[in-house]
Amino acid sequence: MTTETTEARASDPSVGATTDSPTAWHQINWQHAERNVRRLQARIAQATLEGKWGKVKALQHLLTHSLSGKALAVRRVTENTGKRTPGVDGQTWKTPEQKAEAIHTLRQRGYHPQPSRRVYIPKSNGATRFL
Repeated sequence: MTTETTEARASDPSVGATTDSPTAWHQINWQHAERNVRRLQARIAQATLEGKWGKVKALQHLLTHSLSGKALAVRRVTENTGKRTPGVDGQTWKTPEQKAEAIHTLRQRGYHPQPSRRVYIPKSNGATRFL
């Protein structure tokens, strides 16, 4: 690996744990983020096959705390066919500003949705069960 590549990775904010600097939704390099996530997922799979569970846990932590991982998670939730369906907390992230804010609120103890809502449906014998 060249010094130039090492310096480029060291200054890349999408690798590793997230920073406190705000990121605009439209400024995210999606190809780069997808490449980072795929690379981390491949490393997790390889460590799993080798039975290196400590490394698996460390890589999972790195993936879930990386800007790339969080950005792709928010994009997957907000740009799928059910994007207008709110969660149990009634929130939807529609604007680019809300999506960017969502990335920064997804930290270990930052976002806590409400518990799942129980919906009861009738059974054929007249009783009800929860869905």
